[in-house]
Amino acid sequence: MNKSILRKVISAVLAGAMITGLFSGCNSSAENEDRETISVYLWSSALYESFAPYIQSKLPDVNIQFVVGNNDLDFYRFMNENGKLPDIITSRRFSLHDAASLKNQLMDLSTTEMAGAIYESYLGNFKNADGTVNWLPMCGEVDGLVANRAVFEKYDIPLPTDYDSLISACKAFQEVGVRGFAADFSYDYTCMEVLQGLSIPEITSMEGCIWRSGYEDPMDMEVIGLDDVVWPGAFERMEQFIKDADIHPSDVEFSYGPVIEMFKNGEAAVIRSGGSNTVAFQNMGVDAVFLPYFGQDGEQWLLTYPAFHVALNKDLEKDKTRHEKALKVLDTMLSEEGQNTLAKGEDVITYSQNVNLQLSPYLDNLKPLIDSNHMYIRIASNDFFAVSKDVVSKMIQGEYDAKQAYEAFDSQLKQTKENSAETILSVDADYSAIFHKNGGNESYSVMANSLRSFYGSDVLVAPCNSFTDSVFKADYSEIMVGYMIMPNPLCAWQSEMNGAQLKEVVKAYVEGYGGGITPFNRGSLPVVSGISVEVKEADGEYTLLRVLKDGKELSDADTFKVTCLDLVASFNTFLENENFVLEKEEDRVRPAWTGYIKNGGTLAEPESYITIK
Repeated sequence: MNKSILRKVISAVLAGAMITGLFSGCNSSAENEDRETISVYLWSSALYESFAPYIQSKLPDVNIQFVVGNNDLDFYRFMNENGKLPDIITSRRFSLHDAASLKNQLMDLSTTEMAGAIYESYLGNFKNADGTVNWLPMCGEVDGLVANRAVFEKYDIPLPTDYDSLISACKAFQEVGVRGFAADFSYDYTCMEVLQGLSIPEITSMEGCIWRSGYEDPMDMEVIGLDDVVWPGAFERMEQFIKDADIHPSDVEFSYGPVIEMFKNGEAAVIRSGGSNTVAFQNMGVDAVFLPYFGQDGEQWLLTYPAFHVALNKDLEKDKTRHEKALKVLDTMLSEEGQNTLAKGEDVITYSQNVNLQLSPYLDNLKPLIDSNHMYIRIASNDFFAVSKDVVSKMIQGEYDAKQAYEAFDSQLKQTKENSAETILSVDADYSAIFHKNGGNESYSVMANSLRSFYGSDVLVAPCNSFTDSVFKADYSEIMVGYMIMPNPLCAWQSEMNGAQLKEVVKAYVEGYGGGITPFNRGSLPVVSGISVEVKEADGEYTLLRVLKDGKELSDADTFKVTCLDLVASFNTFLENENFVLEKEEDRVRPAWTGYIKNGGTLAEPESYITIK
């Protein structure tokens, strides 16, 4: 081989090895970072902004990589099948039914102090048939009915105390041109919660518990539909409520905003909502009163659901040090201070015996139900969300009576789900989501570089929570491609700007700005593409030292097409304090990214984009 050609081949190999070494753990420093990092996947960006910094502040010696994952166990099934589960997982939309395929990869927490502190009446909802417990519930939100007391007083109509008085009120309001009851039935969760809320006494009966145990049982892979004892009556009660409360066919189009406006303006006397919203209404000057679900047998119940459920990867047991660190994170999450931090002053209930969460005076009427344990944790499998939306909507529109609704719901639950989703992206390499102080986050760099190409920009800047996962050597369906972008409404802004302006943008992302994320550990630093940055770390704070383009200090006079990613509320706050304009792209990032890949877009290679000094 010609010597000059040989030199070029060796140089290319060495360059590739250097890039790989920056990210993959080929050097001892990176390997140590990988081993010492505990990955925690959060179901929402809201948790990243408040809960994650709290956890890190309590555990300064634990290197935690926080990621905004997805609120869907299918996302974690995909990870489990194609790579590796995170060390700690959180999910809000949860059921043991959906978690069955993850059971063997999750730690049994039944003998931990954290599980022991949870009331047995709640913990029983999370026990597997063999007595093991993989998931623990965080503090819960209460769902029910919320009444506008001022509207009741205006028309001299008594506040409801049971089902009959609720329906009497609805009919009285109908006579004066006010909606007695309205709900945002365009959402699957409203359809599901009203259906279950009206039949809590029956679902929690012995027969109901036997059915639920069989449905949720992860040891039994048989496809289970509805039983013929409890559920036919549930649809009869739903049918009756639709008639009694004068729910209109057009109500299936109601979304959250219009229903809230109707309620605040006195156009609807009662809505389906939560305890925390009741307090929010009071703070807005609306005299809102929280009411439970009224059983048609005269009983009152609170429908509850945890803020999230948390599980640990069983692989942690292979390394004593990592295992102990993960349990510290879990204990911090479930502590009284942790649950109060998560609640952020909102009114929630706790499932733990050793935790005290104060209820607002506006929710004092809940205490008797809490004390008597008249609280029900909703059935919340993906199927229940989807099928409730379909069936309840058709009941409201008059397409199904109670018997037809029961049969349709039962049939859809029993349908075998085939994994026939079309592949729109095949990835032939694995890219880690662990942050390294010399290089950054490999998978995030892949995503940032790919999006910079899609937007046709010279530079892209994004918060670290924009991307959700390691990039796996796997085939991706359209849904899983979308899941590569954070689940909240991430948007893109674009502008031509000079080097001085670009430095100000990067500085704001690195050092934090009002309304946005202030980095609280290395993994929370922003991701950049088309440039690289040097950052100083001192006492948990980060300072931008230099911005480089092609290895050289960025010139103030140079001009660049820049794309910034962020949530609207965060970025609008940033723009208020700047003297340049960025135009927001019409499409949000997730659908834009999915469309890009569907139309033949490909993944870019990762680059070293950050050095911490």
